[in-house]
Amino acid sequence: MNGKILIVGAGAIGGFYGALLARAGAEVSVVCRSDYDYVSRHGFQIDSHELGCWQFRPAQVLRQACEYQDSADYLILCSKVVAGIDRVNLIRAGLTAETAIAFIQNGVDIESELLAAFPDRVLISGLAYICCNRVAPGHIKHLAYGKLTLGALTPDDAGLSQRLRDLCAAGGGDCEISRDIVASRWQKCVWNAPFNPLSVLSGGLATQAILQSQEGFVRDIMHEICRIAAASGHPLPYDTVELNIERTRHMPPYKTSMLLDFEQGRPMETEAILGNAVRAAQRLNLECPRLQSLYALMRLRELQISQS
Repeated sequence: MNGKILIVGAGAIGGFYGALLARAGAEVSVVCRSDYDYVSRHGFQIDSHELGCWQFRPAQVLRQACEYQDSADYLILCSKVVAGIDRVNLIRAGLTAETAIAFIQNGVDIESELLAAFPDRVLISGLAYICCNRVAPGHIKHLAYGKLTLGALTPDDAGLSQRLRDLCAAGGGDCEISRDIVASRWQKCVWNAPFNPLSVLSGGLATQAILQSQEGFVRDIMHEICRIAAASGHPLPYDTVELNIERTRHMPPYKTSMLLDFEQGRPMETEAILGNAVRAAQRLNLECPRLQSLYALMRLRELQISQS
């Protein structure tokens, strides 16, 4: 397989899936700012629990999308959804008339900005169900899972989302197409909503320790997310909570992405994961007291960080 792909935001997620796409034969270039010097010289080192270890050397390593010297079939955005990052301007200069946009990002209700900016372009929403960390510059450790879920938000008559799925699978990835990608976003939020903020608020506990200590509280938060999703017109499977609990029990000890951002002094995805879910509940006149409490506590933690 071939194809030209530009990854914008080549951290743990962007670097890992970029490496899989390159293994499938795609020509993959990356925009990575913090690791630019290292990746320019050495590329990425991928250490995977099930796929092995290999080096990924991007075709082009760039500081920003406007430096891309080609025409990409896909631009894949993998940045965090945080204040101060203008996703539209981050990618606009890397697009040509035929480029499809995919975004692999956390959060709910994050599509409208991109849909409004690019109404006539194929826009593919993506969710990574993966335990994957950047452990050093250019060094990505894949600990567990790895399924990528994709779904087109706009008409996709050429089957571009399916072609991207096939490329990922050819590189060794576990990838599927969702018929309701918005519901899939809520499904991922079922796990993210409790474990990401609790890992920060607990002072750095791993997911298994949180579950062992506060399983009832975790379940209650998950059920609140399920109720919001259903009221939004995207009901989730009846066993969603139980599946998330069981998968967490079988994970290796894992630091969430929000905890890593907190420890490294980076902005956290509080609004994308918690704030948007709370606002959706308010629009629907639904009560979500545990979710609201988590959101309030995270806002206070962010205030404390900003004043320190």
